[in-house]
Amino acid sequence: MKLAIYQIDAFAEKQFEGNPAAVVPLESWLPDSVMQAIAEENNLAETVFFVPTKSGFHIRWFTPNKEVKLCGHATLASAYVLFNIIGCKEEVLVFESLSGQLLVSKTDNLLTLDFPAQVPEVCSTPTPLVTGLGKTPLECLKHDDYIAIFENEKDVLSITPNHEALKQLDLRGVIATAPSSEFDFIARFFAPKFGIPEDSVTGSAYTQLMPYWSDKLSKSKLRAKQVSERGGKLFCELKGSRVLISGSAVTYMVGSIEIKT
Repeated sequence: MKLAIYQIDAFAEKQFEGNPAAVVPLESWLPDSVMQAIAEENNLAETVFFVPTKSGFHIRWFTPNKEVKLCGHATLASAYVLFNIIGCKEEVLVFESLSGQLLVSKTDNLLTLDFPAQVPEVCSTPTPLVTGLGKTPLECLKHDDYIAIFENEKDVLSITPNHEALKQLDLRGVIATAPSSEFDFIARFFAPKFGIPEDSVTGSAYTQLMPYWSDKLSKSKLRAKQVSERGGKLFCELKGSRVLISGSAVTYMVGSIEIKT
């Protein structure tokens, strides 16, 4: 069996920026074990698979060791493949997922994810989080991930994570975030339990960050940057119970997978 595979740099304006994702379009689902093995072989933060449905596509995301409920950058990469390589003519792509219906539209070179907002709640700061980040945040919140709020950019940039400590946390990962002088806010994301020591750009994190920062800064439209080694810029808008997350993407690799049956 031969499958097409595309490696796309998402939330990137040129190659070697943003977050790389492997995109594998399917006509029908492969066994879960095969999709997980492909993701492990690719060894990227996410490998995404989608199959066509009557209303659009059904989409699933795999890290090197687990399937996840939501992934922004790989959804952006999938939309890029559908719009720019496969040549879909729809104005809006509709994806059904474990997190409900996700929409992606295209305006010039920008792709916009329309995702459900995930409003985080204030919580006590877990000890493994403090140990894992090497410092105590001003405030801690949680939803799918823990969100550690820091005073300034330096606090976030200077983090040297202890991944073994972060693996002890009960949620997917940790987002460290702070206000920024150049952007409205910055963030870093760590999910070593899911095989992602530090993610380059984490679209799904902004479904949690936007409700917090929009309220904090009294603005519905915010510019953000994930300050990983590769880095990535995001343009975000909170619209009621939805978060719009916009960014660009570029092709890095086009290839094929041969599965021996």
